[in-house]
Amino acid sequence: MIEDIAKNLINLKKKFTTIYDGQSQIQEIIPVSKSELFPIDQKDLELLHEFAKISPIYYNHYEQIIGNTTCVVYEGDINKYWLNSIQHSSSHAPFSPTWLMSAYICALFAKKFEYSEVIDIGSGDGRIAFCAKILDLKSYSIEIDDMLVGLQKELCSILDFNPHCSDATMFDYSSIKLTKPLFFIGGLAQMGGNSLASGVFDKISTMSNVQQNSGWVFAGTYSQKYLADPKNEAGWGTLIEKNNLKSVKTVSLPTAWTFHELDETPYIFAKPL
Repeated sequence: MIEDIAKNLINLKKKFTTIYDGQSQIQEIIPVSKSELFPIDQKDLELLHEFAKISPIYYNHYEQIIGNTTCVVYEGDINKYWLNSIQHSSSHAPFSPTWLMSAYICALFAKKFEYSEVIDIGSGDGRIAFCAKILDLKSYSIEIDDMLVGLQKELCSILDFNPHCSDATMFDYSSIKLTKPLFFIGGLAQMGGNSLASGVFDKISTMSNVQQNSGWVFAGTYSQKYLADPKNEAGWGTLIEKNNLKSVKTVSLPTAWTFHELDETPYIFAKPL
């Protein structure tokens, strides 16, 4: 069922791109209500809408029928957050969000794979951690940029997803009592994600029980704008092999940076061999 929701979201996004005539820097859509195409708990959808309506990233929203689905279109601008995020000397990847619906689908997979905790690394505005919390998973958000963490704390008025302002490569993961965690790594491998993931792996390597029970999710790309990885896996193959992981699932989902692209962002789920 989750795979079908992901495919239906891609189809909805493709229809949306043909009719969207706005000029916003970023835009995304969320269905208004549960349907055959999107059999999602209505309360969950309402929480996604609440997140978008409270977030200062979005400055406008309106209803629009796309195909046979009534959606709310959210328009936004991330310039000040993007610029602030790249000023940190240890920043590994600039802020650019996935879609809220994509984050929710990723969280659905986390629950399907029976992970106990979701740790959103380089979390931006914390939307993946937020979606994990919607689904009653323990969630933690780790973000180096204080402006983005301040934004996250505002959003915690809806649900508290435990934001931490920290360099994820220096964070003490033993302090959050992990049992079976799923780590989401923010950023493409070629845009700082590789360094970020490697630093987190080094920290987790000292926690043998956590390391063996952990899962990892990497946002990849097939775009020719970026250097290909000789081991493939949308840019993550070498890191996956080096850290004795195997990919178990790849799901393609819309993100802010693929709105005008033919291919969506592949999210690679991996676990220890």
